[in-house]
Amino acid sequence: MIYRSAEEWRAAASHRVVLFGMSGLGKTYLASLLRGTGDWFHYSVDYRIGTRYMGEYIADNFKREAMKVPFLRELLMSDSVYIASNITFDNLAPLSTYLGKPGSESRGGLPFDDYCLRQDQHRRAEIASLLDTRHFMERSRAIYALPHFVCDSGGSICEVVDPHDPEDPVLAALERDLLLVWIKGSDAHTAELVRRFDRAPKPMYYQPQFLEAAWIAYRVEKGLEGTQVNPDDFIRWTYARALAHRQPRYEAMARRGVTVLAEEVAEVRSPADFTDLIARAIARKDV
Repeated sequence: MIYRSAEEWRAAASHRVVLFGMSGLGKTYLASLLRGTGDWFHYSVDYRIGTRYMGEYIADNFKREAMKVPFLRELLMSDSVYIASNITFDNLAPLSTYLGKPGSESRGGLPFDDYCLRQDQHRRAEIASLLDTRHFMERSRAIYALPHFVCDSGGSICEVVDPHDPEDPVLAALERDLLLVWIKGSDAHTAELVRRFDRAPKPMYYQPQFLEAAWIAYRVEKGLEGTQVNPDDFIRWTYARALAHRQPRYEAMARRGVTVLAEEVAEVRSPADFTDLIARAIARKDV
């Protein structure tokens, strides 16, 4: 770890962390709080994915839909209108909408092969965005003279790295420059995330082997062909299994950094609180 003790962390002129864990446990809350102080640069991996690496895919998807409407088609063909994604740190809906859900097209689903293609686009974009972290860290110092840096990673980071490989290029690059911080949720947090997802299922990225196995198992259990699958029902069925699949991968990543609890994160109200939180996590690791 780049900070070898709680004392070294507290005394450091530059605090650099990458937050990871399940979506909904406080990564963006912490990053936004720190950014608001004016001393921290907030690098959002999901925002980078949706703008730099998948922005064209997203915009083209909007245009394909618009071309189905005669009125909009005429305006597009004459370059009279401009269609673009309005993705922000707080609104990543254009990215998740593009990823979509597999299943019956009449219910808003995608053919499974098309869905897998978009998943692979996301995998490559996420790896590239994570590897861009150092570039943005250097920019934050050179342009804005900000001393501190927080990388707000996506919930799927554990799916695009091999947490058990000490030579994994993405993790090696991150831990060279930043402290890896896992926000760990309890069983109660997991249950609440599942309930929240059940109310409003959203597209997400899955590791290819996990996705293939889930797609087969779901259709066998339900006795359905791919074109008969209810997209929302499939991703609801898959979500809790995906969380269980990710947990040991997060745990393996956390061995290269520190762990904080979601309950602790909820108590953070200031950068000083955050400094104390990480210091306690480092001290726990040293015991």
